Amino acid sequence: MNHPASTENLSRWLLRLGAMLGIVLIGMPMAYAQGYPTRPVRLIVPFAPGGGADNLARTLNPALNDALAQTVVVDNRGGGGGTIGTELVARAAADGYTLGLVTTGHTVNPSLLAKVPYDALKDFQPVSLLATQPNVLVVHPSVSAKSVKELVALARSKPGGLNFASGGNGSSPHLSGELLKLITGVDIAHIPYKGAGPGIADVVGGHVHMMFVGPISIESHIRASRLRALAVADTKRLPILPEIPTMAEAGYAGIETGTWYALLAPAGTPAAIVARLHDTVGKVMRAPDMTARLNKQGMEVIASTPEALLDFMKAELAKWSKVVKAAKLRVD
Repeated sequence: MNHPASTENLSRWLLRLGAMLGIVLIGMPMAYAQGYPTRPVRLIVPFAPGGGADNLARTLNPALNDALAQTVVVDNRGGGGGTIGTELVARAAADGYTLGLVTTGHTVNPSLLAKVPYDALKDFQPVSLLATQPNVLVVHPSVSAKSVKELVALARSKPGGLNFASGGNGSSPHLSGELLKLITGVDIAHIPYKGAGPGIADVVGGHVHMMFVGPISIESHIRASRLRALAVADTKRLPILPEIPTMAEAGYAGIETGTWYALLAPAGTPAAIVARLHDTVGKVMRAPDMTARLNKQGMEVIASTPEALLDFMKAELAKWSKVVKAAKLRVD
């Protein structure tokens, strides 16, 4: 039979032990974050080199290396409209050492593709909406059109005779082209590539007639007259291309599309690791020199919270589902 005093002492001891364990458990995630990262971090870009996502990753890379005191390895895994590389992120260990830089297509693919090998929301931990960037409609100089109206007239004169490149099915350039077709009623063939880079190369080479693409990837080609810019798919002109009219100014309101870039981690990544990544990325992107550099590339820095990114992706999923349905798009 237990003595009352002994029982009371045991109870007090158990309470103290529980309190100490609680303090240890509460402190563990923070200690884990303080030690993170202890080895190189892999940043998967689910597109081929040369596109907007790849350029953004490589622009941020040196500063991220310094801020994290570790090497951030940019790993291009193009194909499947971004789904191949993105699946690698979804299936990776949730330890903060594999991240993904996704774009608008992440919230288009679930409606566009017959099968996506992951859940766009449940299989990922949002870190930050990094930046947004409008698309620019460019054509190869061999195309006679000098304006959007002339391009539409040319397309109507030869149904199916013109084509447009994209960084893959479901990418922002793809949806932009489909919106142009939907609003103008023209018949232009879509040619998807494994990333914007190869698509741009073929437009510059004259193998494809046109493309909607972010200014970060084609400004130098425009300046060198290797591409002709017809319009900016936004409600306002781009500071870096002030002479290029908006689609509305060109006579086609409603074709306002662009690309957003977001950083994701696998679902289940510890909150403290996510907070460390979010804070680091935010500081890197808001540094005056980095913000100025990205602005010059036609990007607007966002650096949102993980919660804001989650809400944003939910809204984007709903928006693009309506667009895909209206355009009667489906890729098997």
